[in-house]
Amino acid sequence: MKNKEFNIQKGFTFSKHVPEDISHFDRVFDVFKDLLTHTSGDLEEAFEWLDMLDKEYDIFNEEYTLEDFEEDLKKRGYIRKEDPEDGNSGPGKGKNIMTAKLESALREYALDQIFGKLKKSGVGNHRTTKTGIGDERDGENRSFQYGDDLSALNMTESLKNAQINNGISDLRLTEDDLIVEETKHKAQMSTVLMIDISHSMILYGEDRITPAKKVAMALVELINRKYPKDTIDIIVFGNEAWPIKIKDLPYLKVGPYHTNTVAGLELAMDILRRKRNTNKQIFMITDGKPSCIQLPNGEFYTNSYGLDQLIVSQCLNKAAQARKLKIPITTFMIAQDPYLRQFVEEFTAQNKGKAFLTGLSGLGQMIFEDYEKNRIKRI
Repeated sequence: MKNKEFNIQKGFTFSKHVPEDISHFDRVFDVFKDLLTHTSGDLEEAFEWLDMLDKEYDIFNEEYTLEDFEEDLKKRGYIRKEDPEDGNSGPGKGKNIMTAKLESALREYALDQIFGKLKKSGVGNHRTTKTGIGDERDGENRSFQYGDDLSALNMTESLKNAQINNGISDLRLTEDDLIVEETKHKAQMSTVLMIDISHSMILYGEDRITPAKKVAMALVELINRKYPKDTIDIIVFGNEAWPIKIKDLPYLKVGPYHTNTVAGLELAMDILRRKRNTNKQIFMITDGKPSCIQLPNGEFYTNSYGLDQLIVSQCLNKAAQARKLKIPITTFMIAQDPYLRQFVEEFTAQNKGKAFLTGLSGLGQMIFEDYEKNRIKRI
């Protein structure tokens, strides 16, 4: 049953369920987007997986084939043949590559998967506790004061006052009748999202990078839709740290790297120092264990066994440095190793930030909720 109505005298009335008419393309496209995320944007591998799934689950039929789906992707502008002048945007030469339209579709898909379908709202919904002549209606009313912006007048309440004070027969609007609606300023948030791409993110048969990648794409899409005045920068860290463009998120892979958390934090703080926004934060998605630092002579010092105190001490120093810069760090540790909890707790205490130690379960929802909460700050 799909449609349901309630009448207080007759009770519930049900109507027959009519299945939603989904096109062949849309039905397959959702599966394909998920496969692309897992294959880090490798179209050939995604098509191979799709073919394997078809043999087991009969995704295609005589009416709509795999070749039809590939042709639809081209017609709709989701894939195209690689041009020699494209550079290294896709694997191989003369092969199909993703377009910007498909990269955007993957971010939208990640947002819908993790956060649910969100409607676009007005510019910057970041609330603060500062009231006055702001840019967001608060719902609280007060009497008009000289100098108030007339655009903030609540005409319904003002006319109601005029009726009460003067009567309907002699309706007139005076300054004493005017009511204005309080507004709050919308604060802006600058966020750096750090993603660990060390080899441990795929160790022991557990794929940690794909959920991290999905969350990153979803968070970017959320901010673009709901908080367009906010900024988000993405950096990845292995032996070193470097920024990546938003369009490159679907292609993200782990490497044969150790975890240089110090380099990631240094780059994140450097990016945020250049931001003019008052509110700044770092989100760090990692398996928790720093195992690499760069020495003054440029060489890398690594230790993958346990927690190396030389490496740990530098991480704690960076956490304290970020605290002095008023940059809170929220750590999302997506591993369950008990011995790492003490390090994460010490790291969080040094920064006065927060940590979530619940593994992969609910990672997207936690990041979404924490982003919303962190936006409630006084300018």
